[in-house]
Amino acid sequence: MRKPVLVLALGGNALLRKGEKGAFEEQLSNLLRVAPSLLELSKEYQLVVTHGNGPQVGNLYLQQESTSEAPPMPLHACVAMTQSLIGYLIQLAVNSFDPRARVAVVPTRSLVDPEDPAFREPTKPIGPYYPEPLCDALLARGWSLVRIPGRGCRRVVPSPKPKRILDIDVIRELLGRVEIVVAAGGGGIPVVERGGRLEGVDAVIDKDLASSLLARELGADLLVILTDVEGVYLNYGKPDARLLTRLCASEAERLLSEGYFPAGSMGPKVEACVEFVKRGGRAAIGSLEKVLEVVRGVSGTLVENC
Repeated sequence: MRKPVLVLALGGNALLRKGEKGAFEEQLSNLLRVAPSLLELSKEYQLVVTHGNGPQVGNLYLQQESTSEAPPMPLHACVAMTQSLIGYLIQLAVNSFDPRARVAVVPTRSLVDPEDPAFREPTKPIGPYYPEPLCDALLARGWSLVRIPGRGCRRVVPSPKPKRILDIDVIRELLGRVEIVVAAGGGGIPVVERGGRLEGVDAVIDKDLASSLLARELGADLLVILTDVEGVYLNYGKPDARLLTRLCASEAERLLSEGYFPAGSMGPKVEACVEFVKRGGRAAIGSLEKVLEVVRGVSGTLVENC
């Protein structure tokens, strides 16, 4: 009997906790907390794991620019490098609990539109926060920055919408042959088509939108997006905040259009779920700490096409 297909999008807190700088050991330690749940889910589902890479790709890009002794790599190449690094970390974590578990890491390209408005207005934060006194100097270097009150500033890069997962056939071939497929890391390596050829472009794609596209192209049964909160809240951070345990796609679209879910946090997660459930399947958003409960529908926010 065929096992259902689950696309599981790991939140940033699966790799880095608040206050951590991103050392290799820190990231592995965090993934070791998640690995038993991944193994448990792989028994019930054909499991595809996706992940973000914002801090990692930002730090790597910073390393690339900090020395003149080695040729710097473009941002899209840094995305590719972080896919392999984080995939390797997931392999290490999973195999620490089950050395025989097969974890396949697929370097994944996402096709984007070269005319996407995001290229004219960078919004995706990458890398560390910089203290306020450094911000003007970074602007003078030609960086695009966003200022965060009390935290300084952070570099932002274009974040175009993914149009197609180019390596979908490879991912599909691996389903059912290995326990876990790791794919579309960091939203995928952004590429455009020009003159019949594929070219990498400097951008970082939202991993939740890419996870939704991947789930749709695979015909997945379930999309689960994990984060550091219990689920989708109305009026999050306010005294009247309320957790939504169930959300219809039509209501979610209305709330998105009215600005209830910020573009930099919950907005893309809700949008990703809506796009998925409108084409069939179920979706959920919930806490990484309760991953099994979220997948089984007893925690988090269930998004349905109702």
